[in-house]
Amino acid sequence: MANRWLFKTEPSAYSFQQLQKEKRTVWDGVKNNLALKHLSGIKRGDEILIYHTGDEKAAVGIARALSGAYPDRQKKDPKLLVVEIEPVRPLPRPVPLAEMKASAKLAKFDLLRLPRLSVMPVSEEQWKIIERMATK
Repeated sequence: MANRWLFKTEPSAYSFQQLQKEKRTVWDGVKNNLALKHLSGIKRGDEILIYHTGDEKAAVGIARALSGAYPDRQKKDPKLLVVEIEPVRPLPRPVPLAEMKASAKLAKFDLLRLPRLSVMPVSEEQWKIIERMATK
């Protein structure tokens, strides 16, 4: 089974809508060591929850990894990884951070525990909870 992840992005820098328009992108700019460690675990076919930071603070869409992680060819540092992704679909409605914080079942979710982390794993249970929240 594919793994699941959450990628954070500032929508003014790169939004889910932009990904939908472009049909695919190379996800780059990850510098945090723990986020890079998570990125290194991504495999082709993994599902990705796209989360908008800034004023929105909400999960907005689902994407899929088109590649595993590989060194960013634009950078000299081989530790800096990128992954190619494509949009799958927007969530039926954005799931705000405040709603996730209000769910006791998401208390251990890295998004709530490590708010500065830009790439993180999402468990099967967390994924299902967020997908349910998006349909309410």
